[in-house]
Amino acid sequence: MAILFATAPFNGLREAIYSSRSRVFELPFMDNPHPASALAQHATRLAFLIAGFSGAAWAPIIPYVKLRCGLTDAHLGLLLLFLGMGSIVAMPLAGSLAGRFGCRWIIAVATLAVCCSLPVLSSSDVMPLLAVALTFLGAGVGSIDCVVNVQAVIVERACQKTMMSGFHGLFSVGGLLGAIGVSSLLSLGFSPLQASFVVVVLLLLSACLALPGLLTGRIHSETGPAFALPQGIVLTIGVMCFIVFLAEGAAIDWSAVFLTTVRHVEVRYTGLGYVAFASTMTIGRLLGDRLVRHIPGRMLVTGGSLLAALGMLLVAGVPVWQITLLGYALVGAGCANVVPVLYSAVGRQTFMPEHLAVSAITTLGYSGILAGPAALGFVAQSANLPFALGSVGVLLVFVMVMGLMLPQALINGETPK
Repeated sequence: MAILFATAPFNGLREAIYSSRSRVFELPFMDNPHPASALAQHATRLAFLIAGFSGAAWAPIIPYVKLRCGLTDAHLGLLLLFLGMGSIVAMPLAGSLAGRFGCRWIIAVATLAVCCSLPVLSSSDVMPLLAVALTFLGAGVGSIDCVVNVQAVIVERACQKTMMSGFHGLFSVGGLLGAIGVSSLLSLGFSPLQASFVVVVLLLLSACLALPGLLTGRIHSETGPAFALPQGIVLTIGVMCFIVFLAEGAAIDWSAVFLTTVRHVEVRYTGLGYVAFASTMTIGRLLGDRLVRHIPGRMLVTGGSLLAALGMLLVAGVPVWQITLLGYALVGAGCANVVPVLYSAVGRQTFMPEHLAVSAITTLGYSGILAGPAALGFVAQSANLPFALGSVGVLLVFVMVMGLMLPQALINGETPK
């Protein structure tokens, strides 16, 4: 008994220490933040920044892979197909897991997949290994893009104000930083492998800061399917996103190659095409929330699509590299707010549950940015690269037509009755 009384204070102290340790470790990583909280909003912005940065950091490395492996346009397109395959397979799974478990750990695992893939892509010349690494990169980038849009729809609705363009603006900021940062490192004499390690460190640090504010736990009811094909208005929006993302994919994956092989720009400066595209897209999206409040969504979609079509036709048709950069800038400005307006419309539609709808249109849409460039490679091999890029400009005109067909209440920011 004496021993028990003597050790009681120490037992109490030990329990207090363990309890405090538990609270310290649980608060940032176990608690589910309220969607309208400042923590959730900041984490959503940072996650979009991570998504844009991780995808764009790969773009300036593509010409080095092409030269290192001696690839033709068709072979490069076939290799890029693995990027799209990984993403398209992963996105429906990521959307389903986000519905069941929340967004936090899916984004964490996807970021790790990106970090493991980039060094391999930056150094290897073994085609099977490059294919596997691209598959993992596509799965990681696609999962982040899908899940962060699920979080964005929930946060925007909880805050009851227009935020989607600003979120996607941070995606563009990340893309701009990734393209400029990696291009700058390469121009300073860094090897692609060294540049990729810098990217990995920045991604890991950013992910650690974002995790506490990402949503966790079930975000839909127990009933209902885990997967669903897009239908009704969701299918129309998904096709529109596919074409707009195809234009983005053409800028990300083919602008550097186009400037090198067609416009004969020095390889270390070929990241400028994506920089021109990402700069105008970033400015447009950062101003987008204000534009959406004053300009009808239909006008932003139709007018933006036409401007992007004009820009892509300038890229393909005018054989002057300065005009090519201007064309990419117009594509970025035109596409800037088309996708954010469409994602907000998905959050208002009632045809499908939000996590399934977002997962469906993200899968369909991002197949344009990931699998689309592979198809452009085959078109370029059959005809030429300017023709392949010009065809994207024609498709953007169809986005304008489909924008005119969307219900006015849905696209202009009203919830259908």
